[in-house]
Amino acid sequence: MQNLALFDLDGTLADRQSALDDAVTGLCKEHGLAADAEQWLRTELADRADATDFARLQQTFELPVSAAQLWQEYVNLMASAVTCRPEVLEGLTRLRAASWTIGIITNGASDIQRAKLAATGLADLVDGVAVSDDLEIRKPDPRLFELAASRCAVRLANGGWMVGDNPAGDIGGGHQAGLRTIWVRGRPWPDGLPAAHHVVDDVTDAITILLAETE
Repeated sequence: MQNLALFDLDGTLADRQSALDDAVTGLCKEHGLAADAEQWLRTELADRADATDFARLQQTFELPVSAAQLWQEYVNLMASAVTCRPEVLEGLTRLRAASWTIGIITNGASDIQRAKLAATGLADLVDGVAVSDDLEIRKPDPRLFELAASRCAVRLANGGWMVGDNPAGDIGGGHQAGLRTIWVRGRPWPDGLPAAHHVVDDVTDAITILLAETE
């Protein structure tokens, strides 16, 4: 099996929730949005965000600013607020030094996900990135895993690992793609989904498992 490690982004490598809180607060403050608009945003963006959310925001609350501007401001705020812990970056650096090929496979809008990767420094530590918006398909669709492997210049058929916090998207999708899996515990595990090969409490523990594979 080749040394390929695909990682989820939000909730696995990067702290989306904290960044979301800061970005929504900043956007609402900038435009003087009332509490009902702020709550609407937090509900609509809880799982993911794209430009259509801000078109609906603009229309629903009749805001005197374009949806395109609102979306771009949100992208910039998220990029400024999102964080990846130093120990995670250090772990990925160790994986690269151990001859691992590293990819990121993430659901979301291409512009905002790539802005997060650039802002956190993750973009410099990976060989390829596949975002669901690239092909308008989402995890657990195996085609997105194929795209991630291709962008890492390897073949998915040669195997590898998928690491993520979403049971269905990351672990279920990884299984469908023929990968071994590591679940970063947090979300509820759905009934009937086959177990991950490993379960950890933090992505750094997953990196430790991967490094042990090459010792």
